[in-house]
Formats: sequence, structure tokens, C-alpha cells
Amino acid sequence: MPGRLRDPYIVKSLVHASAILEAFQTPGEVLRLRDIVARTGYGKGMCFRLLHTLHHCGFVEKIDERSYRLVAVIQPRKRFRIGYASQGQDSSFPREVHAGLVRAAERERLELIVVDNRYQPKVALRNAEHLIREDVDLVIEFQTDEAVAPAIAAKYLEAGIPLIAIDIPHPGATYFGANNYQAGLLAGRYLGRYAQSCWSGQVDEVLILELARAGALVRARSKGIVAGLKETLGIGDALPVISLDGDGQFNAAFEKVRRHIRTSKARHILVGAANDPSALGAVRAFQEAGREATCAVVGQNAEPDARIELRVRRTPFVASVAYFPELYGSGLVRLALDILSKKAVPPAVFMRHQIITAENVDHFYSNDSLLAS
Repeated sequence: MPGRLRDPYIVKSLVHASAILEAFQTPGEVLRLRDIVARTGYGKGMCFRLLHTLHHCGFVEKIDERSYRLVAVIQPRKRFRIGYASQGQDSSFPREVHAGLVRAAERERLELIVVDNRYQPKVALRNAEHLIREDVDLVIEFQTDEAVAPAIAAKYLEAGIPLIAIDIPHPGATYFGANNYQAGLLAGRYLGRYAQSCWSGQVDEVLILELARAGALVRARSKGIVAGLKETLGIGDALPVISLDGDGQFNAAFEKVRRHIRTSKARHILVGAANDPSALGAVRAFQEAGREATCAVVGQNAEPDARIELRVRRTPFVASVAYFPELYGSGLVRLALDILSKKAVPPAVFMRHQIITAENVDHFYSNDSLLAS
């Protein structure tokens, strides 16, 4: 109830009236005014006014001066059980998706059954079996390994459970999340403009940090980055591109970039990463080598750690493409309810993207200072 009342579009008087109706637990039950006060927790005067109004509208009838009964049985909306297989909680992006989904489920009075895939394919498979045993009505799947996606999707298909897949396509699932190529284009164009502004367009090397296990769709980010660079710089196929698999993780990207720059003599290096943890790993590798002035790094997701880095003076981390994970929850719940209501839904629902830089980070994320305090 409190979560519902925080929604600015909810009419509170109707919520209160629905609580009065829900106080009648069985057909034909007769309740006195004091019974309804006890069951709802509302004050005596408020309950009396609501009952008087409901009687006037024909929803309840008066047995005597202090007793009431429903005129007809009110059928409450079914409380759906939604399974959520989370990617894990090791970085801020999945944490924000999880928190937003919990809030949205509470607002809609959905029962959310949460399991943690822990970034491991075998765990994700076991979690799928667990959610099927839980007899959920729909599953929202957030796991990064494309290779195991068909096996996971097959389990839900066989069980007759509809599936929403976050950011990584699963066969037969409704996709929700990034428009990967478009997000890559934004990053590539920004890197190209940066090189034109700060290095007179001179680029000795482009370093792309992949997330190989996520498969072809996330690889489209990398293709978008390269296309955006070529478009902006007008270099064409002469652009020197080196790809490393950072696995989307800080430590893996740090080690890969650290080893690479030990042998690279390039003086102007543009770095496009699949996500922010790998982008920040690259930043730390260049800083450790004392070569931060030779690179410019753009990440993906605009996670809190990345936004903190954007506010640091003289960092080579110059931008990140925002996916607004804090908004995923509301969109996912709307999509889930549409699917469960048998409404027609598109095969893919894309989040909008926005380049976040040191110049506009406070505009888009003005509340970051409150989170840090």
C-alpha cells in the first residue's frame, strides 16, 4: 500500500475505498464499523465516510446502523508471480536494474521471485529450473552468456512460461534493453570529435574492449564505435583498430590493456569499451603506466562509478553512453503486464541512449551528490 500511494498518478481516495472493500474477506460477510477500522487501520471517522460513500454508490449495503455487507463479490486483480534471474550484484548497473524492478513490482503488487545468476552460465541454468518449479507466471532473465541462452530459453518454452531477456537475446524471448549499434555510434562519434578537437584529428590507434561472451548483439556496440569514428574522422579503412576481450570486467580489462600498452608506441589512442567497468580498467592501466595523456576512453552504461570518474579533473575517461538502468524496472514491469494480459508487444523494446560527459553529467544525474553523502 505505501508504495502505491507514493505514485503521483494514484488517486488516494480510491485506494482507501478499495481497502474498505478488501476488508470483506468472504462472500456475504457482515462487518461492523469497528471491524473495518481494525482490518484497515484507518480511523473511525474515515471508515464511516468511506462506507457511507460506498453505500451511496451501491457497493455495500447497510444491515443496520453499524453493520455492512458487500452487494457483490469484488474480484481483486490477480497477483502475478514474476521470476527475476539477476545478472549479479558486482557492479552498479545490475544493482540499479534490480532496485528499480523491486520498486516497480511493489507498486504493481507483483510477487517478485529473485535468483542470482552470479555471472555464471551453469548457475543461470539451475536458476531457470528453480523458477520453473516455483510456478512463476513470467520470467525476466538477465544473464550475459550468449552460448547458454538457447538452453535457458528452451526450458521456459517447454514449461509454457513467457520470457523477457535483458540486453542479451534469448530465442523466443521479448528483448528489452540496449540499442547496441546506436549506442556504439554515439561513442564513436564522440571519440572522433574529441580527437579532432584535442589532437587535430591525429589517431595512432583505436583500442576496442570487447565482451566476447555476450555474443553478436553486444559486439554491435564495437561495430558502431568503429563506424562512428570512421564517419567523424573520415579515415575509412585506414583506421588502425585493435580488439581485446575485457570480458566486461574491471580486472580483466586492466590486465589486457596493461599488457598491450607495454608494447604499443602509439601516442594518440582512442579506447571504446563494451561497458564502464572495462573502460575504467583501461583508464587505470594507462594511469599506472603514466600514459593517461596519450588516450581518451569512452564507456557504456554511465554507471555511478563512471559518473564519479567523469567529475575527476584530468581523467582520460571522457564520456559514457547512458542506458539509464534506474528506469529499466518500470519498463520491464509494464512489458511483463502487457504480455500477461495477452496484449500485442513488439519483439524488442529499446532504451534511449545519451552521451554523458563532464559537461552534462550534473544535468542528467543531479542527485549523485545525495547518493555519495
